[in-house]
Amino acid sequence: MRSGPASTSMIDVTQRFTGRAAGYNQFRERYDPGIVLPRLRQWCGLTPAWTIADIGAGTGMLADVFLANGNRVLAVEPNPDMRAACLALHAGDEKLHVVSGRAEASTLPPQSVDLISMGRAFHWFDVDRAMVEFCRILRPEGWIASVTTGREPEGSAANLAVEALLRSFSGSQAGHEAVHAKYARLRAFLPRDYREEQIDGAMQLTESDLFGLLCSLSHAPLPGDSRFPDFENRTSELFAQHAAGGRITLVTRCWINAGRLP
Repeated sequence: MRSGPASTSMIDVTQRFTGRAAGYNQFRERYDPGIVLPRLRQWCGLTPAWTIADIGAGTGMLADVFLANGNRVLAVEPNPDMRAACLALHAGDEKLHVVSGRAEASTLPPQSVDLISMGRAFHWFDVDRAMVEFCRILRPEGWIASVTTGREPEGSAANLAVEALLRSFSGSQAGHEAVHAKYARLRAFLPRDYREEQIDGAMQLTESDLFGLLCSLSHAPLPGDSRFPDFENRTSELFAQHAAGGRITLVTRCWINAGRLP
């Protein structure tokens, strides 16, 4: 995305997960509080008293990490389907407040949060405009943390096959390169007290788990799309080629970055 008017491209981005909320919540890899919280406590001084703005919150997976820490969480999400799922999944949790907004226009009051968290949504942001908004809503000396977990594009033969399959249906050859280019800018945006760590992992998936995971991705065809049967068949072929013992193993990585604005 480029900086500038938020018209067509922004609308497209906010609608990319329409119809995917249930699959997203069921099949996407969770964030591990045992990995995330100790690091943010050490790096940032995170305490349960902090108010967290989780930007691009989706169904609330990263928000769950902070709720487990006792924090009040403002889950900012532009997509109506994802907001509805987040509300339903957290019904009765008084510490979670779901907000209709986006990274570039959160609707939150000025200087109202202690930490801004971003999960897998960060690469969808217009990052230059988002950082202006983050500066507005952060309290003085507040922190920004990016926590992302997912498959590595080149971690194994199975990972390479999945990446090639997804690229063939995405209409773009940019793939992970464009995503990583945005994350590479975090150090420049957050020069004060910057910290980062990468933790390797793995997902072991049945065929139905793999198909559900891939269908939850924004560029996969949905049921009703003429390409959907081909996508389903090719996913099944990929699984048969790379599975062992009824499961396919994908190499994953968790990236945690935190720092403060200049």
